[in-house]
Amino acid sequence: MNIRIAALSGAAVTAAMVALPLATRERLPEPLAVHWGPGSVPDGTASFAVFFTAQLGIWVLMWLFALTAVTRGAGREATAPAGAAGGWALLAGGGLLALGVSGTTVLANLDAASWTGARLPAWAPVAIAVLPLAVALAAAWLGRGRPGERSPAAEPPSLRLRPGQRAVWVSRVSNPWLVALTGAAAAGLVVAGVLLLTGIATGGPLAGLVPALALVLLLGLFTSAVRARVTADGVAIGFGPLGRPVRRISLAKIDRAWSEPRHPSQVGGWGLRGVPGGSTIMLRGGDCLVIRYRSGGELAVSIDDAGRGAALINALVAERGVA
Repeated sequence: MNIRIAALSGAAVTAAMVALPLATRERLPEPLAVHWGPGSVPDGTASFAVFFTAQLGIWVLMWLFALTAVTRGAGREATAPAGAAGGWALLAGGGLLALGVSGTTVLANLDAASWTGARLPAWAPVAIAVLPLAVALAAAWLGRGRPGERSPAAEPPSLRLRPGQRAVWVSRVSNPWLVALTGAAAAGLVVAGVLLLTGIATGGPLAGLVPALALVLLLGLFTSAVRARVTADGVAIGFGPLGRPVRRISLAKIDRAWSEPRHPSQVGGWGLRGVPGGSTIMLRGGDCLVIRYRSGGELAVSIDDAGRGAALINALVAERGVA
């Protein structure tokens, strides 16, 4: 039933995005205004064909991605409600965003003599930014599944520790694409800085590119790699190539741990992902260390040798309980 709802709702959005522009084609200028600057003044154009194809293509890709996540979540309810929640969020929020962008663009251009006469309603930017986000969060909450629907194996992995024995587990994983992107951003930032400081290039698009490159570099430094360490003091998860900052989880907060395969399509993509009841640090699909808190929430980390890490966590938790 959930898959049918996702398919039908996506088809409805697609039909609306096809029908509205085609029905008003004769009342739209050529080219259309598709981007607005300060004061809702149009400053970018595209032909009707490009606008129509791009908007529809982007939405269809989002729809297919969301449908895949919902389908996997429905097929693996014991292990992937986070993926289903992400799929519903993308389907609902992305659908509303696609409809909003397409609809307001058509409305702004309707009956305009040329693209320079297109006027975007003052409420449109705020509505397009806020409403899809709110709907996506609501959809993720409603589609998260019942508490306890995801459950690990009946016997989570564990180790036998001799009295007084100290054990440590350390693992690290990185995403080569994110590492490459971070390196490219750093190189681009250096080149842009040199060009601006030497006066070879001034202002314009280059100056606007610097903040974007700096943001990509900053995000990459925190999300391109992750390191996990388990000791008697608890679990420490370090972010980025330098392992900083570090998130620490005391053993007293942990109920149990296990490993299971998870993929970006199940959790809404790569990077730091969060849905009600759980969060995921996803750098690559495959084996993940899943930690369930005593409070009921969960944290999943895509990391190598996750089964051994989970076994040590469970052994340390059991030892602490006995002590």
